[in-house]
Amino acid sequence: MEAVLLCWKAVPRATTPLGESRKFSFRHLNKHLKCNSIRADSRTTPLLPSFEAIKSPSIWRGASFPVRKGSWVSPRCSISSSTVSDSDNPFLGQFKTFSFGSLVEKVRDLKKVKPIDFAKLALVLSVVTLAARKLVTLALDPFLWMYFSWTWLFWPWFIAVGLAGYGIYCFRRHWLGEANAFEQLGIVSSVFTWLTLVPPAYFNGYLEGWPYVFFLAYHYFFFFNVTVRKRLYGDYYARSHDPKWDVNTPLWSRVLFGVGVMVGHWLAAFEGPELHRLPGGWANLGIWILIVVTMLMHYDSTLYLARYSEKVVVPTAVVQFGPYRWVRHPIYASTMLLFATYCTALRAPLSLLFLLAVSLVYYNKKAKLEEELMVENFGQSYSDYADKVRHKFIPFVY
Repeated sequence: MEAVLLCWKAVPRATTPLGESRKFSFRHLNKHLKCNSIRADSRTTPLLPSFEAIKSPSIWRGASFPVRKGSWVSPRCSISSSTVSDSDNPFLGQFKTFSFGSLVEKVRDLKKVKPIDFAKLALVLSVVTLAARKLVTLALDPFLWMYFSWTWLFWPWFIAVGLAGYGIYCFRRHWLGEANAFEQLGIVSSVFTWLTLVPPAYFNGYLEGWPYVFFLAYHYFFFFNVTVRKRLYGDYYARSHDPKWDVNTPLWSRVLFGVGVMVGHWLAAFEGPELHRLPGGWANLGIWILIVVTMLMHYDSTLYLARYSEKVVVPTAVVQFGPYRWVRHPIYASTMLLFATYCTALRAPLSLLFLLAVSLVYYNKKAKLEEELMVENFGQSYSDYADKVRHKFIPFVY
């Protein structure tokens, strides 16, 4: 409204002359005053709250701001009769420089790209395309939407994934020597979750029965060493000792052993029947007996070794009592027996053979290094024991 009034060609007749009050009257009988000029810099400032007439200096008082030469321009109204030309259009402007010659130049620039760059680009596009196809196929799979909610209800995958991430974080702290007792428990729990719970849940969509039993059994089994430390020293931490007794195989062999154990447990879950088809009742009595025998064998082996050792690591004599009367490495034998019992419970004989083969290859190499160290320290005493107890892992077999 104010812009229209400022640009109108007539001034109200009731406008006061010089020296009088400068107020407008907007009654319908008044005529309108022509707007001569507006200062250029006033276009960017807010309009005045009241309207002032601007007329020639002979009759009307000028504007309140000083007049400078070159600072007055003719007023513009808000409505313009001009149209935007095609050259000012930002969308069409980007096509000004487009021509057949520029297209040819871009094609020639492609010759400068190395073949390896094309290979990398093709690989990335292939991976993206494959991932997109998999996602679309999964989204359109009716089986997913029919059983998705039930799968997450019986087996919460987000908990398993979160526990795996926490286990990796704790393992990193353990590798740096900064992990506390709770973080070490987090490492073990995350590993056993992905050994005994996740594989059956993946192939069945739910869990029941033996996977829960072995999840607890694995914890109890592999915590015997720290339990012995707690019994002897009152805490769970290893004592400083001669590092030569920390017998380890090369890193690559340990990694391969871990991968083999994980693959064997997943194969057992895949090979075995559905969990609800596993027999119950007295048919599982033999499996319970194997579990008890495995626990007792491992516990007695660890306890006897600790009695004849300093700091539970450095042996002071050749142990020939308890399970060491039948095999020279009963701790490793009990570990293999635990894996075999798990596969037996899930009715997976081929996976059992696979896990035994992986364990025998790894533990045989580690046992050889330990026996060389024992002969170096105890000499003929250990050689006589090895001649007396000829089997390493399996009594009367191997």
